[in-house]
Formats: sequence, structure tokens, C-alpha cells
Amino acid sequence: MSTHLSWKAKEATVGELAERAGVATSALRFYEREGLIHSRRTSGNQRRYSRDTLRRVAFIRASQRLGMPLAAIREVLGLLPDNRTPTREDWARVSACWRADLDERIRLMQQLRDNLTDCIGCGCLSIDVCALANPYDRLGDEGPGARRLAQPRACPAGED
Repeated sequence: MSTHLSWKAKEATVGELAERAGVATSALRFYEREGLIHSRRTSGNQRRYSRDTLRRVAFIRASQRLGMPLAAIREVLGLLPDNRTPTREDWARVSACWRADLDERIRLMQQLRDNLTDCIGCGCLSIDVCALANPYDRLGDEGPGARRLAQPRACPAGED
């Protein structure tokens, strides 16, 4: 059964929001339990979501695809007002928080793309250039993992 969300609707049921956002209703309930989205309850205890929740869900899904942890997503969504529909300026504040982190992730992805066929400092010494780039596994002294492929840092708290 289709539960089309009318363009005139100010609120959506859980089914309408799920269908329009392209997520399962269980995902919406999970996001709500995690404090990422909010609903009001009707007198019959049914969830009703404001229309701007669609944008929040889209933001959550896109952020998850980029590998952002839920805690970081929750933190930046906390910058948005709960008592009104977020404005372009509100979303710009959220965007600014992650700009440096996203730039760093892009840099790391480019580094991975460009260097994955060379020595990554994992200690395997199995590729012909590994013994030259990481003789005697010296990078292993710096710690575990692929030392030449740095890990992304978390979104700095309070950055906006």
C-alpha cells in the first residue's frame, strides 16, 4: 500500500516519511531513539513528523554513507533549532562544522586511490616496492595498521 506524502502536508506519518525518505520505518524509529530526529504524538499515540524531518533524514543517510559516526551526526544536528524549521543559515552552520573534516576525508580518499598499489606501511612487505619504501618494517615501530594511509580525524566538538 502506497502512502504518498502530499506536497501540501505540514506533517507526515511514520509510513509517509519512510516512503518519501526511502528508509524503513524501523530506521526512523531508530533515528528517533538515538535523538537524531523528533516527532510529536497524536492523542492516539501515533508519531507525526514535521516536514523538515525529511531533510534531516536525508542528511543522516548521506552522512552515514560518508562514514560519519552517529555521535558526530547527532552533535551537528544538535546545532539545528528544535522549535522551528531550520533556515539556510542554520544548515550553513552545520556545513561549516564538517568542512575541514570532509576536506581531510577527500584528501585521504585521494591518497588511498593514488597509493593503494604501492607500499602502504602495513608490514606485509609483499609488494616489490615495500622493502624499499618500508625496509625492515620500520613503520611498524610507529604503531599498527597501514601507517602510510592516515586515519581521518573526528569532527571537532563545538566547531561551527
